Amino acid sequence: MSAGRRLVRAASLAAALGLWQLLTSLDVELWLRFGQFPTVGEVASAFGDRLGTAPYWQDLGYSLRRIVIGFLLAAVLGVAAGTAIARSRWAADLLGPLMEVARPIPAIALVPVAILLLPSNEQGIVFITFTAAFFPVLVSTRHAVRVLAPVWEEAVLTMGGGRLRVLFSVVLPGALPGIFGGLSVGIGVAWICVISAEMISGEYGVGYRTWQDYTVVDYPGVFVGMVTIGALGWLTSTAVEFLGRRATAWLPQPPERAPSRAVHRPAAPPAASSPDPVLEKEPVS
Repeated sequence: MSAGRRLVRAASLAAALGLWQLLTSLDVELWLRFGQFPTVGEVASAFGDRLGTAPYWQDLGYSLRRIVIGFLLAAVLGVAAGTAIARSRWAADLLGPLMEVARPIPAIALVPVAILLLPSNEQGIVFITFTAAFFPVLVSTRHAVRVLAPVWEEAVLTMGGGRLRVLFSVVLPGALPGIFGGLSVGIGVAWICVISAEMISGEYGVGYRTWQDYTVVDYPGVFVGMVTIGALGWLTSTAVEFLGRRATAWLPQPPERAPSRAVHRPAAPPAASSPDPVLEKEPVS
């Protein structure tokens, strides 16, 4: 990223903070009641105070642990289930209808089920986090596997490769961009649901602490929780995207955009007609 783009992003954030400070310090009441909001300075002061306390870091550790466990389980099982449904008619018939019925149910609506089913609140929150991330990963993997061109699979089979060789040499590497797209969506949804679950049934965690601050009318503390959640979500999603770029570095990269002042050259003559795009194919077995 160029220095100019970094400067624009920093200026955008600074402008938003400046507008927040202006509206709250002047107690602006134009339909939206900014007089109820803490100022940027009050939130920054509360944030600095929280950084020096052990409960803040304890809550941070609990939330991160729940996210890591739930998200890793969702990544492994979501990729496995999505690949199986896309590659096997038996898996598509057995698992497909069940997944389509369960997928529209919001993960946070499963809190009563988790409380009744699992022996502890901690396991219930991890279950909610896993469920939230599982379905985006499954759906993205299923579509990414189904649209793979069959020519590479046929080439491996022709050279004597078996199903496992096809799976690990063709299917999974070819589906990686789609898989990481699902992982990127999944980590964001997982944060939404883990914070909500902590607010409802948690004993520790950033969501729990944010709700406790709200109940005692500590509004700067509420905003400290919101800032912490946003920062954690940004860091984890950035990490997933970074891993995705590293894992797919072998793929052809899109050309850089030409600068606006570049001289426009005449279009090249049309190439030979390419075959039709590969449509989604049915599972093979």
